[in-house]
Amino acid sequence: MYKNISATLDNNVKDQVIQRLREIESMMPFVINLTPTERRTIPKMGKAALKFVENALGYSEKHPNLVPPFLNITEERTDFQLTMQLFEIMEVLEPLWEKVSDTYYAVGAEAYAQARIFYKSVKSAARSEVPGTDVIERELGRMFQKIITPKPEETPVSVKTTQAQVS
Repeated sequence: MYKNISATLDNNVKDQVIQRLREIESMMPFVINLTPTERRTIPKMGKAALKFVENALGYSEKHPNLVPPFLNITEERTDFQLTMQLFEIMEVLEPLWEKVSDTYYAVGAEAYAQARIFYKSVKSAARSEVPGTDVIERELGRMFQKIITPKPEETPVSVKTTQAQVS
């Protein structure tokens, strides 16, 4: 578990980080976004698959007589090189992303817990009719209003009988 985080990030530093990340992205104009379906269905390139592709590529280059005519080994080599380069970049990005994300959630949870304590105090003050607290209570209370959606009426399941069931 983390300890309470008490830190600040200068807006100039934040802006520089964002600018540099945008510069990095612009250096790789070929990067894409997959749809959720594509992400689920394409083969995943873990370390074992990387080794498999590397071995297959090596064998295909040493044994061109075994390469089907529709395979483009030059393109496969290009794809594999890019895959390896992106893998190296991901090895740096993923731990950084995890740290940024975890810190975001941790400090966000701290801020949210403190805001809820304040809200409880406002609710108590409003019940005691402290002037001006009713407006604050209504505004903050919107977060906790449940949207009630009517349940669709259940339709009865029709029973179909077949000739086999009747006889």
